[in-house]
Amino acid sequence: MVIIGITGGVGSGKSLVLNELRENYHAYIIEADKLAHTMMLPGNAIYNEIIDAFGKEILNDYAPYEIDRAKLGQIVFYDRDKLNILNGIIHPCVKQEIQSQIQSVRENGTCSLFAIEAALLIEDGYKRICDEIWYVWVDRETRILRLASQRGYTREKCISMMDSQSSDNFYLENADYILNNNGDIKSLSKQINARLNILL
Repeated sequence: MVIIGITGGVGSGKSLVLNELRENYHAYIIEADKLAHTMMLPGNAIYNEIIDAFGKEILNDYAPYEIDRAKLGQIVFYDRDKLNILNGIIHPCVKQEIQSQIQSVRENGTCSLFAIEAALLIEDGYKRICDEIWYVWVDRETRILRLASQRGYTREKCISMMDSQSSDNFYLENADYILNNNGDIKSLSKQINARLNILL
């Protein structure tokens, strides 16, 4: 089984890559953010730790026992120390769960391709778990235009989000394979196919 890590900045098109891997290569997909959101629900591993660290004011007004991720995001977005605290709670638990799922899929022999998507894949040390790290690259201006049209973000919000993430150079230096997503889906598909023909 080949394990591929998919990473890239906001608006780069990581979801397109995942869809391609799921639909055309029957990959087992894990999206780290979605997994983290599930693990933040009441009764799950990291829920109490987050409440202890940030207080009950982060709970949702309408679903009072659930963590309101928007409230939590407002707290950590502008405070690097608090973001580090949150990441220190979430990321080790998420990585442990991902490793558990990798082991389960490998033992069951259910698929030949396992893909992990996370924005902080490289920073969190997933190179030790993955056979390859793929970086989905799109030029900055194209990312801004896509985020504005697809998510309704202002230019200022797009720039702020991109500036809070690692630089292109960091990704380019640490990735094993670069997917250029400046073009259309056909171009992206060809690049994915070319690499998987070598790996699988």
